[in-house]
Amino acid sequence: MKIFQYPSNPAEKRVKDTIERGLGFSQADYQNVEKYIDDVKKRGDQALVEYTNKFDSKVVTKQSLKVTREEFDEAMVSIDPAFLKSLDRAVDQITSFHVKQREKSWIDTPRNGVMVGQLINPVEAAGIYVPGAQGGKTPLVSSVLMGGIPAKAAGVESITLMTPPMENGRINPHILAAAQKVGISSVFKAGSAWAIAAMAYGTQQVPRVDVIVGPGNIYVTLAKKIVSGTVGIDMIAGPSEILIIADQDANPDFIAADLLSQAEHDILASSILVTDSETLAHKTVSALEKQLVNLSREDIARTSIENFGAIMVVPDIETGITLSNRLAPEHLELMVKEPFDYIDRIRNAGAIFIGPYTPEPMGDYLAGPNHVLPTAGTARFSSALNLEHFTKKTSLIHYSKPAFKKEADDVIRLAMTEGLDAHANSVKIRQ
Repeated sequence: MKIFQYPSNPAEKRVKDTIERGLGFSQADYQNVEKYIDDVKKRGDQALVEYTNKFDSKVVTKQSLKVTREEFDEAMVSIDPAFLKSLDRAVDQITSFHVKQREKSWIDTPRNGVMVGQLINPVEAAGIYVPGAQGGKTPLVSSVLMGGIPAKAAGVESITLMTPPMENGRINPHILAAAQKVGISSVFKAGSAWAIAAMAYGTQQVPRVDVIVGPGNIYVTLAKKIVSGTVGIDMIAGPSEILIIADQDANPDFIAADLLSQAEHDILASSILVTDSETLAHKTVSALEKQLVNLSREDIARTSIENFGAIMVVPDIETGITLSNRLAPEHLELMVKEPFDYIDRIRNAGAIFIGPYTPEPMGDYLAGPNHVLPTAGTARFSSALNLEHFTKKTSLIHYSKPAFKKEADDVIRLAMTEGLDAHANSVKIRQ
């Protein structure tokens, strides 16, 4: 990993390259996704089964597309009780965090004869997408939790989960256990763009949903982008990111491990250390090399840190915070002597991990907050997946006759200024 002095021209180039990397796709990718979506809209379950047979499992049929009660029961008895204990802790802690995000409907009477308010209601149906993860060999249980729990906490009644099956036509039992613990209504064996299309438009078996959330490959991401507007989505996610602000007291082994925890995701992942200590910078480079050779995904992590990783040596921590706010990282770790002293200066970050014993993976799995976070600098204006993604806000307005008459002329004047005669007449006719 290269060490840069910041600010400098070389450092600025690396910052610019990091900011401008992101979701890349070809016109052919876009056209293929559109084709899959149109086909599912036309042929429903038949299209889902054909694509699933072609790409994931040859044994899935229309009859086995939906996970049965028996499959859920078999999954639960096949799993190590120690895993179920960890799963229960994660479910409890993530649920406890998200229920605190619930908002209440409210009514106010700000002026005589006027009532205004806001109704908070959950959407009727939500869709959760969970990637296949190496043919089901590395089940992304956390994606089930982070998508399903906020939907359930928001009060969504129907929650559909779609994920590619394993080659044997079944879903990894750990996924099914998580789905059952969360309270997912139904699970279907299909993935990629055709799964997103099925949830967005509905098929003979897959219910149409109002909101779709969850990570995925370029086809999943493009499909979500295309159906956005027809349904709500969580976000258009780019490659994973971590930025660590550290001082001379930080542990270089901890820093290296945390940088690599994101670098192993994707060759486009960004792992950046910002420090005011030249000594720490060099110690971190040594620690990275020692840890890299022991990773099963060494090639991916090494490519990531070479292309989009960096150590920025800054004159002081305040400069580092300014740089961090500019990059607006998905994950921000504060490994400084008094981390709580700096929190109020952080303006742009998906999540902040405070102190040496709060590595990013704690947030990935069971700390409580959602791990679906804004990437590619969108933390400047976007937030983590939360209950608001699964709720709607409806305004309430009521005027008595005297209150209407008191404010009618102002409405008429504003409407006429905009050239909207019918708007003005709608008020005039009641005077």
